[in-house]
Amino acid sequence: MLLYDGVMGAAQFKMGKLDHVHIRVPDRAEAAAWYSKHLGFEPVEAYEFWATGFDGGPLQISADGGQTMLALFEAGDGHPMIPQQTGVAFSVDTETFIAFTRSLPGEINSPAGRPLAPNDLVDFDLCWAFDLVDPWGNQYELNCYDYQRVATELVEADGIEPVRYWPPELHQAHSSS
Repeated sequence: MLLYDGVMGAAQFKMGKLDHVHIRVPDRAEAAAWYSKHLGFEPVEAYEFWATGFDGGPLQISADGGQTMLALFEAGDGHPMIPQQTGVAFSVDTETFIAFTRSLPGEINSPAGRPLAPNDLVDFDLCWAFDLVDPWGNQYELNCYDYQRVATELVEADGIEPVRYWPPELHQAHSSS
């Protein structure tokens, strides 16, 4: 049992390790150059598709080889995803991600203000994610990078219809080049 502000409660789901932080900037290239020059951040090649595959995607940069990243989003109304706010993303292992998904809906809301549900799962082609908010409106993202295993053991097994922010052909074209 853990103590939370004087209340005893059972330890449950743990968010995982810090993966990336969403940063809104007016120009991703200018921001990436600044972060590179002053803080040692470089683009993470494995996620280049997200920045080049469609308008408004994040440019992932890292100062530690991709272990933790900044996701640079250009601020603007034309973004194809949910309106991006500054937010923090965490990643968890496959078992934790599947258990979290199967525990939904619960007391965690989606950015739309309704309880987060399994069909809120986002297919990012390289990872799976949930966008969620705390009771004060702070936005978080939960990721799992074991793409194929989640596809097989969760999405296909449970008949989940994930959300997509771009067509799968964009990633396929990027992967084959």
